Amino acid sequence: MSGKFLVFEGMDGSGKTTQAQRLVAWLESRGRHPLHIREPGTTPAGERFRNLLLDPTREAWDPATEALLFFASRRELLLQEIRPAIEDGRDVVCERFTPSTVAYQGTSPELATFVLALDRLVVPNDMQPDQVLILDLEPEEALRRATSRSEADSFEARGLPFQAQVQNGYHRYAKERPESTTVIPVGDCNPDEAEALVLDAITHLFT
Repeated sequence: MSGKFLVFEGMDGSGKTTQAQRLVAWLESRGRHPLHIREPGTTPAGERFRNLLLDPTREAWDPATEALLFFASRRELLLQEIRPAIEDGRDVVCERFTPSTVAYQGTSPELATFVLALDRLVVPNDMQPDQVLILDLEPEEALRRATSRSEADSFEARGLPFQAQVQNGYHRYAKERPESTTVIPVGDCNPDEAEALVLDAITHLFT
């Protein structure tokens, strides 16, 4: 039984964690043994990178600097968690991966090209996601949901224009890799409806 690599993407507030947990439960109901991880994070190095990158009090950095730090965390996650799980026949359900870096740091054509070039260097072809699920939410609603739950992190604090750039970045990624990416509009969906759309997008991988 080969393991599949599935990635949930979208702005904060789009329901990534809820849908990842539901997908994990669905996989378990089919006798599989998924690994649920988040990025940046999961590994000791990743958690340190996460605290650093999301700190709302940190100084502003160049987007390329941020991208390099995300890919450093990503490399460790690949080596320590993702590859061993896939090779052991386990599915991996990951919250955020390269599409987030395209969306949040690739805010110009030049930066997007830089991020995708890093991806080709850091993420081997056999470790690319089998399916990326982008939970698409309008920037205004995403920001409202995210900031109503807790203090804004360093990216949410950049406000609505930046969130609009992020949405555009996700759409840019989907156009770059359409064969492995599904954009799921979730603005008018309740969690059950969103789950049905997710399962419709990934079931073919398990038949």
